[in-house]
Amino acid sequence: MFLRRFVPSQRFSVSLSRGYKKTVEHLVKANPNALRGANVFVRVDFNVPQDKKTNAITDDTRIREALPTINYLRSQGAKVILASHCGRPGGKVNEKMRMAPMATRLSELIGTKVYTVDDCIGDKVTEATGKLKNGEVMMLENVRFHSAEEANTDDFAKALAKNMNIYVNDAFGTAHRAHASTAGVAKYIPVRVAGFLMEKELKFLKNAVDSPVRPFAAIVGGAKVSTKITVLEELFKKCDKVFIGGGLRFTFYKALGWNVGDSLIENDCVPVAKQLLEKAKSKGIKFFYPIDTVCGDKYGPDAKTQIVDSDKIPDNWEGMDMGPKSLALFERELQGCKTVVWNGPMGVFEFEKFSKGTFGLCRIMGELTKQGATTIIGGGDIVAAVHKAGMDNAMTHISTGGGASLEMLEGKELPGVSVLDEAK
Repeated sequence: MFLRRFVPSQRFSVSLSRGYKKTVEHLVKANPNALRGANVFVRVDFNVPQDKKTNAITDDTRIREALPTINYLRSQGAKVILASHCGRPGGKVNEKMRMAPMATRLSELIGTKVYTVDDCIGDKVTEATGKLKNGEVMMLENVRFHSAEEANTDDFAKALAKNMNIYVNDAFGTAHRAHASTAGVAKYIPVRVAGFLMEKELKFLKNAVDSPVRPFAAIVGGAKVSTKITVLEELFKKCDKVFIGGGLRFTFYKALGWNVGDSLIENDCVPVAKQLLEKAKSKGIKFFYPIDTVCGDKYGPDAKTQIVDSDKIPDNWEGMDMGPKSLALFERELQGCKTVVWNGPMGVFEFEKFSKGTFGLCRIMGELTKQGATTIIGGGDIVAAVHKAGMDNAMTHISTGGGASLEMLEGKELPGVSVLDEAK
């Protein structure tokens, strides 16, 4: 997958609720030799997709997105020590989740050897770090091979921080986790700054939500209302228009008293959906949902299909996508919007028969971008959909973090961001 690249000349400061976060570039501007010879602990997100049989990397996007920071540190003479997780090994060594393939791919991308060590703490790391020369790069072993990583214990955080002079967080995808390598380690390293990828993510997501160019619209899809309640409540406070789609809309249909057939619903969230509908109405929020639905007689690529009005989904049929009338409605109402944030697909886009809603909305977002709107894709499954639609370069920004982007849309400050130093 190819995401829009971050051009170094486009660097910027990031405005958060508590001020501006310092970046690696701030350090060099204040002191040209700040990075030279320093042991720099860089939290990256190299949790990349791999072939289950061969362990070969199938998508190196996250590695490529970290290149601006890694190359900048190298150019400034830093000793670059990378830390990441891979998968969910449950605090135990898992041969399929080692960081060696990522180190090999990074070595190919930067054109020089990336050293490895078979742990992330301890004497081996201390010895290997001591041998690094200015501008060299080392990849630590999977931090989640230690259960203390996710538990964020002080002892483990101290061990990660040993002999490190500067902490750089460039792993937006894990910034919402208060783990030892994302938050805890910052307590024991004197200088804590953002990398360029982190800077870019925060600029688009935080600033777009806090200070959007209006009209500001949000599109929320995905499967469940329960995971998007807080997001919707927050967006109702900030948006001029809110659109919903995907499986979560059927719980709203149930709240409206509509027949939903065999469509996915969360019965325990129906009262919440009613409250959200009432809140939107009382606040005069322009709230849109698909008015027609592509239904399937089963979940699968070979399902029979029919298109019906959304309030008339037949029994024994399941809503799988938004219909053409809905796409036309969304396109009409999105015209003129200057900031649009989209999180979650509109249907089961993995099956061609039910992909037209999501892919059609990709096209609409691309057109809005051409017209000068800021269009932001909020991570997760929707990134895969944009890629499959061939629209990677048609958006202003595509986030590398699903859960992190969602929490930012909720108005939360991320643990991996709050620990960073503020620029003066």
